[in-house]
This record gives sequence, C-alpha cells and structure tokens, in this order.
Amino acid sequence: MNALTVTGGKLKLIQAALRLITETRSLTSLGLRELAREAGLNPNTFYRHFKNLDEFGLQVLGYIAEDMKAGVRQLRQMADSSEQASHDTVAFVYHYFLSNPAGTTVAVRELHGPSQVLRTALQAQLDASAREMAEDIIDRDLVTGVSHETIHEIAHMTIRYILFRAMDYLEKPDQRTRIQLETERFITRQFRGAMVEHLPQQELESVVRSTV
Repeated sequence: MNALTVTGGKLKLIQAALRLITETRSLTSLGLRELAREAGLNPNTFYRHFKNLDEFGLQVLGYIAEDMKAGVRQLRQMADSSEQASHDTVAFVYHYFLSNPAGTTVAVRELHGPSQVLRTALQAQLDASAREMAEDIIDRDLVTGVSHETIHEIAHMTIRYILFRAMDYLEKPDQRTRIQLETERFITRQFRGAMVEHLPQQELESVVRSTV
C-alpha cells in the first residue's frame, strides 16, 4: 500500500487512529465508535473499508511504513558513501519520529503488543525495510569487500536498533543529538567491522599491529 494513494473514509479513519494514540493507549485499545467519531464518519463506514480491527491495524502500520520508507530510499539513492547514507538516513528517520510521534508509538508498541496479526505484520515491515536498505547499499556499491549476506544482516540489526532507540529519542529531547550520533556510530562500526572481518588474514594482522 502506498501511503499517498490512501484516500476518503479509509484515510480519515487511519488519521483518526493516529490522533487518538497517546502515551497510555495502543492501537488495539481503540473502539470502532470512537474511531468513527474522531474521523467524523458513521460507525458503519468502518466495515465498508475494513473487515475487523486487525485488518485496520495492518493498514495503519502499512501507511506509516510506506510514508517513511519512500523518504529513506530517496536519500540512500542520492548518497555517495555509506557514511553519508548513514548520516542522512538517521537524521531523516529521527526527524520523522518527531513529526509523527503517534505513528512511532504505534510501531514500537505493536511490535510487542497483544495482537499476533499486528506483531507478525510489523516484523514483516521491518524485514522489508531492512531488505530495501541492503539492496540499495549493494546496488550502489556503498560498501566494498563485504558479502551480500553480511550487508543484509547489518541492515536487519540497524533497523531494529533505530526502532529500539525511537522512544528515547521522542521522550528525551535533551539527549536527541547524542542518540542520533550514537546511532550513526553504531551503523558505521557495524560496516567497518565487517570490512575488517573480510580482510585476508595477513592484511588483518597488519591492521591489528598498526592499532596497538
């Protein structure tokens, strides 16, 4: 689902859900009448667009994911190096978190929430984001000397690390600069470590000797 193609009553319901999410409320706690009232729609309208709350939750998660992934992919395709890609991506994602706190809260909560359907869907979204990240890095040859398998592994770790830091970034404004820098360093160290790991033994020993 492309976030830009969601319109009409479906879009109003999704946006209503994101407005209703608070620090103490999750997506699965919202009621149909409450959603419809917030969206300015008749409650029966919900079932013209969605079979049940789980299907609605899938649409909300998809809307959030597509909205963010479109911007991230454009940045990576413009980057000239892995360091630039890392910096630009982290800056964009954390800015997105600040601009869309409700969507971020939904993603963090539902990853460990009560709905198995939503947990599975969110895991799939994270896996898809990691896959796209790895494919962009490979296609643009931003990291040399590292196997495709390792790039995919680092991409998966990176996506989960960023989501893990999301709530800290939102809730601790005085630490945002530090959190962003730590995230960039995490990504850079993962790729640099992988590059060293893939060096021939003789070159690796030479690198080790030069650092002691």
